[in-house]
Amino acid sequence: MTLTTEPRVGDALPAFLVDSVDADKIRIMALIFQDPNPIHFNLEAVRDAGLGDRFVNQGGVTMAYIINMLTSWTGSRGSIRSLSTRFTANVFAGDAVEAGGTVTGVRHTDGQTLVDCDVWVRPVTADGDAPPVVAGTATVAL
Repeated sequence: MTLTTEPRVGDALPAFLVDSVDADKIRIMALIFQDPNPIHFNLEAVRDAGLGDRFVNQGGVTMAYIINMLTSWTGSRGSIRSLSTRFTANVFAGDAVEAGGTVTGVRHTDGQTLVDCDVWVRPVTADGDAPPVVAGTATVAL
C-alpha cells in the first residue's frame, strides 16, 4: 500500500483480518518456538487448565498480527520503529481476530515523518465492540 496523504491524529489504520486462527499453525509455531506449554498442542492440557477445548494461540503470534497490519499499511517491516504491547486475553483456534489502530501523533524528525499509534488485536464480533486481547502503542516511520 502506498500512502498518498500524511496521516492525521484520529485516523484509523487499515485493519488486518485473520478469518480463523488455524489450529495446525498454532501447533507448528509451538514446534518452531520450542514452546513447551501444552496448551498450544494438547487439548487435554487446554481442558485441564480450564480454557475450553481449543488450542491457545501463542501471544507472540497474536502480537505479530499488529506487525502485519503496520507492515501492510506502511509497505515495509523496516518502518516500525517501536512496538510495546500488553496481553489481556487469549486467542483460540478458530477465532476470527482483527488488528487495527488509531493515529495518536504525527511528527517530523530528521527528515522523517514519525507516526505514533495506539494498536490492538481484538476478536471479530457482530457488534464490533469486543475488548482487545492485545493492546499497545507503536511508532512507524513513513
